[in-house]
Amino acid sequence: MNRIESAFEKGKAFIPFITCGDPSLEITEQLVYAMEEAGADLIELGIPFSDPTAEGPVIMDANIRALAGGVTADKIFQMAERIRTRTTVPMVFMTYANVVFSYGTERFIKKAARVGMDGLILPDVPFEEKEEFAQVCRKYGLALISLVAPTSRERIRMIASEAEGFLYCVSSLGVTGVRSEINTDVGEMVKMAKEVSNIPCAVGFGISTEEQAHSMARQADGVIVGSAIVKLCGQYGKDCIPAVKEYVRRMKAAANG
Repeated sequence: MNRIESAFEKGKAFIPFITCGDPSLEITEQLVYAMEEAGADLIELGIPFSDPTAEGPVIMDANIRALAGGVTADKIFQMAERIRTRTTVPMVFMTYANVVFSYGTERFIKKAARVGMDGLILPDVPFEEKEEFAQVCRKYGLALISLVAPTSRERIRMIASEAEGFLYCVSSLGVTGVRSEINTDVGEMVKMAKEVSNIPCAVGFGISTEEQAHSMARQADGVIVGSAIVKLCGQYGKDCIPAVKEYVRRMKAAANG
């Protein structure tokens, strides 16, 4: 938990997401180091799943490519363990309940903690059904990250009051993906959360431009970007590292501008 807290101590946090194994696990590992060098404060590692309900076409295609390339949870755990020997950058897994279930909930969470992960995000698990995961996460010291959306309304305070690590504020309805504009009143979501907890609030879903990063960071404690980075990985393949590193550098600067 302390590593996650540290991500929000150096100004506005910039949190990139990448799909593990796209284009390869070797590249994924190098991307983590490059993104940290570029200023990433916390990194979300997506464990690919064949039916990712919250994802738009960019991340869905990345999941398909990664799975076709032979990525497994065990290989991702091995990669995370290697990364942790080289860096203390906060890292959380983002995946789906089925991935955890099929691996064995306790086995998955225990292993994630052992290899040095700091948290877990399960976007398809509603707040009311989180306890079966939350109790195991508490046992092994892993933060189960809660999400709130514009439609959460009066539930925002309830969810925030029990949130761990940071609160993931979903800025757009629907699936992940680049948005030309974001009209959600993110500030109101953050305000409601802060009424009951001092949990850091990070905004994600749809953010892709420096202007959006700057605008969202003014209303929250951090900015999460996934699809725009995954798109670069798909576009450049094994040569994506310089492009991703420069993009993260610019977005981190914009969030703190």
